[in-house]
This record gives sequence, C-alpha cells and structure tokens, in this order.
Amino acid sequence: MIYITQLIYIKEGQEKVLDEFEDIAIPIISKHNGRLLFRIRPDVNAFIGECVERPYEVHLVEFETAQNFENFKMDEERKKFLHLKDQAIQASVLIEGKKF
Repeated sequence: MIYITQLIYIKEGQEKVLDEFEDIAIPIISKHNGRLLFRIRPDVNAFIGECVERPYEVHLVEFETAQNFENFKMDEERKKFLHLKDQAIQASVLIEGKKF
C-alpha cells in the first residue's frame, strides 16, 4: 500500500468548482485500486501550531501500488476535467508515504 496525502490550496471563490472536480475525480480512485480514507476541511480552531499557510482541504488516499496511483493520474475520464482543477486550485502539496 502507498498513502498519498494532499494539501489543497484553492483560489478565492472557487469552492464550487473544486467540489465539481472532486465529484468526478474521487469515484475514479476506486477504479485504480485506491480508496479515499478521508477528505477534511479543517476549521481554523483545528490548528494547534503552524508556520505555513493553512490548506483549504486535506485528502488521504491509499492505493495498492504506486502504479495504481500513476494510472489514476493518467485516467482519461479524469483528464477530461482537469480544467476544473486548474480553475479552482492555486497550489497543492503531495506527500507520499508507506505504512510501517
């Protein structure tokens, strides 16, 4: 298993566009042996300490293999809607990990 954590920073006023993209992209994860473990929109009170900008959302996804994750990223259906992602997301940080 590999785990992907994504910190998502969106452009102001693009919340609905992000939701539209996620409504398409999230179901595609399972097509590639993956599973969304959680999708969080942390409240300002959820932060105890910080030295970087707070993300709008945090996703944790697991895939059986790194190749499954690559296949998800290259999924043709998902690629048709990347313009929504580009419209909504200012920046994202992707952190890859493994369970020990």
